Amino acid sequence: MNRLVKVAFFCAVFFTAQFSFAQSAQHPIVKEYGGIYEVPEATEMPDGSLDYYILVDMTTAATDDAEISRWVDNVARMMNLHGIAGVTKERMHVKVVVHGGAIFTLLNNEAYQKQFKVDNPNIAVYKALEAAGAEILVCGQSLRARNLKKENLYEGVNVALSAMTTVTTYAPKGYTVLKF
Repeated sequence: MNRLVKVAFFCAVFFTAQFSFAQSAQHPIVKEYGGIYEVPEATEMPDGSLDYYILVDMTTAATDDAEISRWVDNVARMMNLHGIAGVTKERMHVKVVVHGGAIFTLLNNEAYQKQFKVDNPNIAVYKALEAAGAEILVCGQSLRARNLKKENLYEGVNVALSAMTTVTTYAPKGYTVLKF
């Protein structure tokens, strides 16, 4: 019996030690979404003294309409990655222009329920992005092409003339364009 207790103790210590090195995901700028991890050995990191102007050109549709789109969550990850490196929320200037298949991630719950038979899981992420300072835009051309109206979108989305003109307007202003 004494030997069994020793083996059990050894196993408990061994497994506990292994999991004590695991990190919890962090959310320095976008709370609750886009979890990221510190990488102490990283030699290349964002500069906390710079302002970052980023335009996310999002076209990729969600793979599972009942779950948060990985592309919407990636916007939160991108902001949090800058945050973990010391870039403050005030230095992040993020605009997200949504079009193509990604447009459905912007639907309000009523329209999303009608289309996919579930509540829109992306609304909470978009709201967290807005709370972190991001502006969410929808391509007006994509709206019209899909017979959608602003009323079909969650509250807070701004309508742009088009995604193309949003990119051509903000790129010359110094925004880095990321394609999701």
